Amino acid sequence: MPADTNPTGDIFGGWIMAQIDLAGGIVASRRASGRVVTVAMNAFEFHQPVFVGDLVSCYGSVVRVGRTSLTLHLEAFAERAADPGQLVKVTEATATFVAVDEQRRPRPVPALP
Repeated sequence: MPADTNPTGDIFGGWIMAQIDLAGGIVASRRASGRVVTVAMNAFEFHQPVFVGDLVSCYGSVVRVGRTSLTLHLEAFAERAADPGQLVKVTEATATFVAVDEQRRPRPVPALP
């Protein structure tokens, strides 16, 4: 949306970071079977700008599971509004999440069945 633009008229990088964090939280909470918190954005790279009207899709995969933490590789792609069908990778990141209990203390990530 236009309200999410930076001074040059492209989508503000902070908005994209928030979308990546939301996507990562979904992937991490599914793998951890419960609540997770973001503890680090270990790497974040912007490859291409996102323009007003682009359709942005975020994807993530678990690359490492520790006792209480998960490291994810996250990517965002934009389908260009000006050229439907043109898909470009706009951002990728590596993030660490920690599984937490009801008191927000770290808890073990369950083993896969």
